[in-house]
Amino acid sequence: MGSNHILYKLFFVAFLMMMVFLVSCTQEDELHDTTNIRELQDAFIESNIYLIGLEDEVIEDFLARYGWEMHKTGSGLRYRIDRRGEGPLASYGNLAVIEYDVFLITGDKVYSSEKLGPKSFTVGRGGVESGLEEGILLMNKGAKASFIMPFHLAHGVPGDGDRIPKRASIIYQIELIDLL
Repeated sequence: MGSNHILYKLFFVAFLMMMVFLVSCTQEDELHDTTNIRELQDAFIESNIYLIGLEDEVIEDFLARYGWEMHKTGSGLRYRIDRRGEGPLASYGNLAVIEYDVFLITGDKVYSSEKLGPKSFTVGRGGVESGLEEGILLMNKGAKASFIMPFHLAHGVPGDGDRIPKRASIIYQIELIDLL
């Protein structure tokens, strides 16, 4: 599917959301009616489901284009364990230390431990992408893996305010160098 087709779909969804917003602003008295609030919530849920479906198509196109075989979790995280490590799998409360490269789905490298140094975090405490925490739980010390995170598992709607744009899928290639 071409990027123009996806852009048209995104424009249509944005237009739909804007129209719902405009109609809701002109009908303030009716907004207090539970039925209208529910209809507005349903419209937003429907448009988000649609956008997540579009992003899923983009990720599937990427996988097909590059011939990557990956597993998919219930949350939408794609993962591939490139090398198994040793010892037990990571678990909540462990301190994970990783070396990493982060790419946009376009292939542009946006972050790397080569320049920024290894990243360490306590699994389950937040402070990193939820997709990274989910993926780490599939690894043990010394393992290497690749993850593709849809925007809702990465930096969400706003991006990171620096190098990762709004609603961006990202690719992590990591090595779990220590697990304490």
